[in-house]
Amino acid sequence: MKPAAFDYVRAEHLDEALDVLGQEGDDARVMAGGQSLMPMLNMRLAKPKTLVDIMHLGELARIERKAGTVTIGAGVRQATLLDWPELGRALPLVALALPWTGHAQTRSRGTVCGSIAHADPSAELPLVLQALSGEVHLHSAKRRRRVTAIDFFTGMMATTRADDELIEAVSFPADQKRCAFREVARRHGDFAVVACAAVATKEGVRLAVGGVADMPVARDFPRLEGSALDDALNAFAYELDARDDVHATARYRRDLVRMIGRDLVREVLR
Repeated sequence: MKPAAFDYVRAEHLDEALDVLGQEGDDARVMAGGQSLMPMLNMRLAKPKTLVDIMHLGELARIERKAGTVTIGAGVRQATLLDWPELGRALPLVALALPWTGHAQTRSRGTVCGSIAHADPSAELPLVLQALSGEVHLHSAKRRRRVTAIDFFTGMMATTRADDELIEAVSFPADQKRCAFREVARRHGDFAVVACAAVATKEGVRLAVGGVADMPVARDFPRLEGSALDDALNAFAYELDARDDVHATARYRRDLVRMIGRDLVREVLR
């Protein structure tokens, strides 16, 4: 199929992109890497009147590490982040999850913030943002604001971003020493049937699950062992309200949450 007709704006500076979003609102879409948006346009699942291309804005293509935080601009491609020499030390959980994000071809075009904006519940980067309690930096012509991951994702491919706002960057807390990631997919690079990320905390562990609920969900657990851990993971698996689909049954997804969750919790707490 071919997309419906639209106007194309190649933003030469950030203010131009924000002005267009402010004027067009819900009739505009932002394009960065385009790996999710272009298929939606071709299938006419999205029919914007105006497409705003921000990939030529150098100010958005930066990775900055300071004060215990890594901030990734809207123009940073996934492949660029994966090749960043400091990634393994600064963001070890992202380093574990990013190779599972699509394939080399899509990572060379797709952006980190674009995946967050698309908010697919089976995608790895929204899951990691949730697991690390990261923040989304939103910018409109009127204001700037930051939203935590737990408040940003609201449902199936739904977020709190307003129509006139651009995701300018996302930020992750740096130097998470004890963390783990595991995913089950039909093929490596496909969207996850179930993906889990775990991060050690002062009280115990934070476990995040993707591919089950309508958005990535995280829970904080105290240090538990044996049947107490199994019971907590079983309750969490049922809270996610898994459903049958063409890829897996709800029961299989719950089993994966319990099994992978147990392994990851033990791994980060040992």
